[in-house]
Amino acid sequence: MSKLIVIPFETTLHVRDCCLCLHVQRAARALARKFDEALRPFDLTNGQFSLLMSLNRPEPPGMGPVAHLLAMDRTTLTAALKPLEKRGLLETVTDGRDRRLRRMKLTPAGHALLSRAVPVWASTHADVDAALGEGRPDRLRSDLLALA
Repeated sequence: MSKLIVIPFETTLHVRDCCLCLHVQRAARALARKFDEALRPFDLTNGQFSLLMSLNRPEPPGMGPVAHLLAMDRTTLTAALKPLEKRGLLETVTDGRDRRLRRMKLTPAGHALLSRAVPVWASTHADVDAALGEGRPDRLRSDLLALA
């Protein structure tokens, strides 16, 4: 019978205080709640807003580029698209040159919803930037990009 190894509580405190993954996860959850609340009047979550914004391009993107931008696998992206497509905010179309490829594009209703939601997003984002202080939002974005 092997002896149980007990990790000292000091180690737990060290991980709590130093773990970048934990701190990023906590911050991401707090930001997600803040933006979810701000976007609630549009019946959007922050993730849905980001997905719709990722489709706001001159040419409809394929699944791969959108999945890459949002750091999702294609299965997760497909599941996230369904409720937005059901609401008539986007449509999936076949590529004109390669019928095997699917492209996604915003509908007029999707564009209209984004045009109302973007100012609320911008205001909420300005509040977050202000809370971080002068120069810190750019530094944080740079640091997060370095990790991604």
